[in-house]
Amino acid sequence: MPASISRFAVPASLDELPEDIRSAILNVQEKAGFVPNVFLMLAHRPDEFRAFFAYHDALMERASDTLTKAEKEMIVVATSARNRCLYCVVAHGALVRIYSKDPLLADNVAINHHVADLSERHRLMLDFALYSSIELGEFSRAWQERLANVGFTLDDCWDIGAIAAFFSMSNRLVTLAGTPPNPEFYAMGRVPRSNVSDAS
Repeated sequence: MPASISRFAVPASLDELPEDIRSAILNVQEKAGFVPNVFLMLAHRPDEFRAFFAYHDALMERASDTLTKAEKEMIVVATSARNRCLYCVVAHGALVRIYSKDPLLADNVAINHHVADLSERHRLMLDFALYSSIELGEFSRAWQERLANVGFTLDDCWDIGAIAAFFSMSNRLVTLAGTPPNPEFYAMGRVPRSNVSDAS
């Protein structure tokens, strides 16, 4: 495994990893056709790997009241772009393209969602995500009312804020490690491919 995946230690091979982590990585590799670099970057600290992906899955895989998978990934891309995290913008931009079936959406969200062709719901969702992750993040009654007016429930508001907060942490870890995005992510959702996975 190339040292350029991280400024810190990475496993020399998957065989040296605990069985549960090795199995998780192999499952992702089977679905995606490659191993996302963030898995290898985190694998040198097994307890943190488990905690990170447990919380990731709890946020991103649970069924929200109204948030779709594409909307969740839009939150990740907007937050990651503001935090200048290349890995997460590229990797989760691929998922935005796949889930939304829109090859242009992720780029528009990453550059400037205020001028992108978005619905009022999506623009406000991303405004709140960035407010939660970058600014004060206080959940006022005014924010709750504005979000409710475009169809978000109270649980949705938690999800928006929690996803933005979690990926702000992820952005900082990836930046700390200097982990680059896998080349495969750049083409995902732009070119036809059968069995495209939702690896993160």
